Amino acid sequence: MCGNAAVSRNNNAPPVKNGKRPPGRPRSEPARRAILSSTLRLLRHSGFHELSIEAIAADANVGKATVYRWWPNKGALVVDAFSSSVRRELLFPDSGSVYSDMSLQMGHLVKIFRSRRGQMVAALIGGGQTDPELIEAFRERFVRPRRLEAYATLRRGIRRGELPKSADLDLILDALYGAVYMRFLIWKDGLSETFIEEVCTMVLGGASRA
Repeated sequence: MCGNAAVSRNNNAPPVKNGKRPPGRPRSEPARRAILSSTLRLLRHSGFHELSIEAIAADANVGKATVYRWWPNKGALVVDAFSSSVRRELLFPDSGSVYSDMSLQMGHLVKIFRSRRGQMVAALIGGGQTDPELIEAFRERFVRPRRLEAYATLRRGIRRGELPKSADLDLILDALYGAVYMRFLIWKDGLSETFIEEVCTMVLGGASRA
């Protein structure tokens, strides 16, 4: 998500039409990275509801208007900050085995949930129960991109013959990740590599025989 473009050559700047740039200052990639870093840093010391755009802007040494050029609200910013910090860890491998690919990625997710960053996820989901913008941001900016990658992983398994062509991809993913979120949010215990192996064996094994 991060780039190395300088402010003077920002690929994310609005397009130039007829030799004229649209109104407003172009968005700065260094400023975006500073805002994301400040958001994560401040979240370590305060909860989501206590965090303010004003505090983030001040910590990142930018104006509020700069923040709003990139994000429509605080929820979108916080989710993007978290998502960008774990993006590499949650990429799906392509090992040639759907079981290995899913279990490895889920194992990385569990490690995040068991770390201090897991508290941030719990806070986002909890806050989202009464904040529609926050839960929408979490769903669209964190869950959906990984869901799309998971679809691609399962489809590779279908092409290799590990899963039937009729496999219900949503049902498989709901069963796999629903079990993880249940233990993470409700039971708050039992998230282990062994648990992931058992869930993947049961769900993917059952799907392969359906």
